[in-house]
Amino acid sequence: MTDRDKEDDQPQAEQQGQEKQEKSEGSEAKIEAAKPKRRWYVIHAYSGYEHFVKQALEERIKREGVEDKFGDIMVPTEEVVELRAGQKRKSERKFFPGYVLVEMTMDDETWHLVRSVPKVMGFIGGTSDKPAPISPKEAESILDRIQNSAEKPRPKVLFEVGEVVRVIDGPFADFNGVVEEVNYEKSRLRVAVLIFGRSTPVELQFDQVEKG
Repeated sequence: MTDRDKEDDQPQAEQQGQEKQEKSEGSEAKIEAAKPKRRWYVIHAYSGYEHFVKQALEERIKREGVEDKFGDIMVPTEEVVELRAGQKRKSERKFFPGYVLVEMTMDDETWHLVRSVPKVMGFIGGTSDKPAPISPKEAESILDRIQNSAEKPRPKVLFEVGEVVRVIDGPFADFNGVVEEVNYEKSRLRVAVLIFGRSTPVELQFDQVEKG
């Protein structure tokens, strides 16, 4: 074989190799596209056992070796801040008590696995044997709320202008008043308290009042 023949064969071999690689990549893409996509489902758990269900489900998934069919599992919670004895304290609050969110591929195997976890009552949505996932918009809304609360905790108690509150601490204790202004940054509010028949605005901390 001449040097010229070798030169002619080289591009052809490269082209064949490229075609083979493209075919392989195309097959992999088809397999990937054929796989059922994970969706978000809502599990109804006994109230107070949400974290127990989450942990038990994670352990069972690992034991059965089906990690590829499951994604994130979470108890929807948010960080809240409250004022106690003049100090801000953070805590965690479930905003969907009794529910656990799971990202999963739904089939007979995964359905039975979830239903067999203790303290699980079933799925929310669809039918008992064919649950329906929540919409991407609903899932995004919940995930955003969790993320936002981590970045900026919500007040544990929310006050609204115009609502009636009862003063429980300070010189105006036992008086009722109407909320005129709320400052969540400083955990303070201005309340119009009726004293001797006159409406008097009073600055109070959140822990000095309770909802009427």
